[in-house]
Amino acid sequence: MGIIAWILIGLLAGAIAKALMPGKDPGGIIITMLIGIAGGLLGGWLGKVVLGVDAIDGFFDLSTWIAAVVGSVILLVLYRLVTGNRSRHA
Repeated sequence: MGIIAWILIGLLAGAIAKALMPGKDPGGIIITMLIGIAGGLLGGWLGKVVLGVDAIDGFFDLSTWIAAVVGSVILLVLYRLVTGNRSRHA
């Protein structure tokens, strides 16, 4: 997949992750996109290591989207833990 496909998947997977986990997030569209792109990579890596499957095959493959969304949700939880602690202590 090309860089444009990764950015598009990242934006959409990050938005889906935020929709699955409602609440106030201190990030905008750029943070959403970065969480989604990193989440796609994390989801693909976890799919390969844990399940032994190639989770990121192509743009229109369901496994690619599932891996990206699951990875994005994991990173969104971590992001909220890190940024949530800062805003409470400030």
